[in-house]
Amino acid sequence: MSNFTPQDIEQIEKHGLNLDTVMRQLADFESGFPYADIISPATLSHGIMDADSQIDKYREIYHKNKDNYKIVKFVPASGAATRMFKDLFEFLSSGTMNATTQTVLDNIKKFAFYDDLKQYLPENPTDHDIIECLVTERGLNYGALPKALLKFHKYKGENRTALAEHLTEGAQYATCNNTVNIHFTVSPEHIAGFKELISQLVPEYEQRLGIAYNISMSTQKPQTDTIAANLDNTPFRNPDNTLLFRPAGHGALIENLNDLDADIVFIKNIDNVCPDSARSDTIIYKETLAGILIETQQQIFNMLSQIENSPTPQQLDDIKSFISNTLNIDLSTDPSVDTIREVLNRPIRVCGMIKNTGAPGGGPFIVRASNGSTSLQIVEPGQIAPEQQHILKNGEYFSPADLVCGVRDWRGEKFDLTKYIDHETGFISEKSKNGMPLRAMERPGLWNGAMAKWNTIFVKIIGTTFTPAKVVTDLIKDEHTEK
Repeated sequence: MSNFTPQDIEQIEKHGLNLDTVMRQLADFESGFPYADIISPATLSHGIMDADSQIDKYREIYHKNKDNYKIVKFVPASGAATRMFKDLFEFLSSGTMNATTQTVLDNIKKFAFYDDLKQYLPENPTDHDIIECLVTERGLNYGALPKALLKFHKYKGENRTALAEHLTEGAQYATCNNTVNIHFTVSPEHIAGFKELISQLVPEYEQRLGIAYNISMSTQKPQTDTIAANLDNTPFRNPDNTLLFRPAGHGALIENLNDLDADIVFIKNIDNVCPDSARSDTIIYKETLAGILIETQQQIFNMLSQIENSPTPQQLDDIKSFISNTLNIDLSTDPSVDTIREVLNRPIRVCGMIKNTGAPGGGPFIVRASNGSTSLQIVEPGQIAPEQQHILKNGEYFSPADLVCGVRDWRGEKFDLTKYIDHETGFISEKSKNGMPLRAMERPGLWNGAMAKWNTIFVKIIGTTFTPAKVVTDLIKDEHTEK
C-alpha cells in the first residue's frame, strides 16, 4: 500500500477524488484489466443488421417522429491536434525531411488553411519557415490547437473549420423543431477559442440555413481523471513532489453525456467530417440509424408495458425472441420476468459498422460477460489478448464510432448512464512526463466499456461515411476535397 501524506490526500480531494478511489486505481495498475472474453466477430449473418433494402422506411420513421424528441449532436472535441502534426514537429526538431512534411510542402496551396498561413510567411520562405509558421506560435500555432478550430475544407469564397462542418452537418440531419442542438466537449484552455468561433459562425449559419442553433460545451470532469504510476506501480510524482493525475480517456465523457438534456443523441468525433459534396451518404445513414433506434425503442417500450400488465406466455416468448434475435443477447438460462425487464430497460445505442480496411481501432464482437451472458460490444485492440489479436485484424467489420443513442426509459425518465459502465474494462499504457517514463490508465472507452451494459444494435453502413483526419495530409485526400 502506498503511503500518502496529508498533502497528498488534500490534493486528491481537491481533484474531486477520494483515497479509496485512488487506491483502487493503483491496485488496477498491479493487476491489470482482464481481456475481453470474445466469442466471435459480429458478422452480417450474426450480429450486424443489413438495413440497405429498408433505408427509405427507416428514414421516413425518423422524419415523421423527430420533432417529438429533443435531438442533440454530441461531438467529442477535447484533444489538441498535436498528433496530426507529429511528423512536422519531427522535421523541425531534427532538420531531416520526412514523407509527410514533404507532401505538405509540395501541396501547401491546396490546404484550406493556406490563406491564413501565408499572412505569416516571409517573402521567400524556406521549408522550415513554412512548417514553423504552420505548427508553432510563430504563426497559426496549429500544433497546439484542437482539431475543431483548424481549417479543414476549402470552398469558393469560404474555408471551413471542422467545427463549422459540424454546424453544417448538424443542420442536415439533427434538427428538431427547426433547432439544431450541438454539444462539444472542450479542453478548458480552448473554451475561449471555441466561443469566439461559434459567435462568428452561428449568426451567419442561422441566416444562411434558416434554422436556430443551440450550442453548448462542457469540459471533462477532473474527478474522472486517474492517477499516474511509476513503472513499479507506485504513484508518479511531479518535480515538486505532487501527484500526477491524467485524463482517463474519452470514456470519462460518459459523465458529460449523462448531463445532457436529450432524448436522442448523435455521437461523432470532431475530425470525422467531409465537405458538402461528399455528405449525402452521411445524411442518409445517420437518418437510417436514427429510424432504427426509434423503431427499436418503441418496440421495447411496448414490451415493457406488457410486462407491467402481466404478459401472456406468447408475449413472453416473443419478448425473449426479440432479446435474442434483435438485441443479440444470450441470457444462457431461462430468465425470470424481472431479469427480462432489467435487460430491456436500458439505454440503447445503434452503431454503424463499415467494412474493415485495416484502419486502426476497434471492431464489433460478440462478447461473454462474467455472468455468462453474451452481447454485442465494440472492442478495442487493447482489450484483446495477444493470442487473439488476429481476430481483430481478420474481422469483416470495423467501428467508425458512429452512434445514435436513446437515453430515456419507457416512462420518459432519463437513464443514469453511469450505472451501465463496465468498470472491469480499461487500458494501461506507457507514457512519459518531464522525460520520465510512467504508466497511464485509460478507463472504459466511451463506446466500449462506458456503454458496455447498453442495449446495442450494429448496422452495416458504407465507408464513405467515415472520413477522419488523423494526419494533416488527410486533408488533401479526395474525401476532404470539395468537388
